[in-house]
Amino acid sequence: MPVITIEASALSHEVKEKLAKEVTDAASEITNIPKDAFVVILKENAFENMAQGGVLLSERLKNH
Repeated sequence: MPVITIEASALSHEVKEKLAKEVTDAASEITNIPKDAFVVILKENAFENMAQGGVLLSERLKNH
């Protein structure tokens, strides 16, 4: 059972559905493994729990 994990900030329900479907479709086509075998895990992370270049994303967004 292949597992695909996607980590992002908050996603709408519609975006989650589209990601799950399209990532599964692409992975199945590329690997020739049936779609039903794939598990997609969507992990949402708050900006205060992510950093880039040593700076929290919540702080970076305040400056833009």
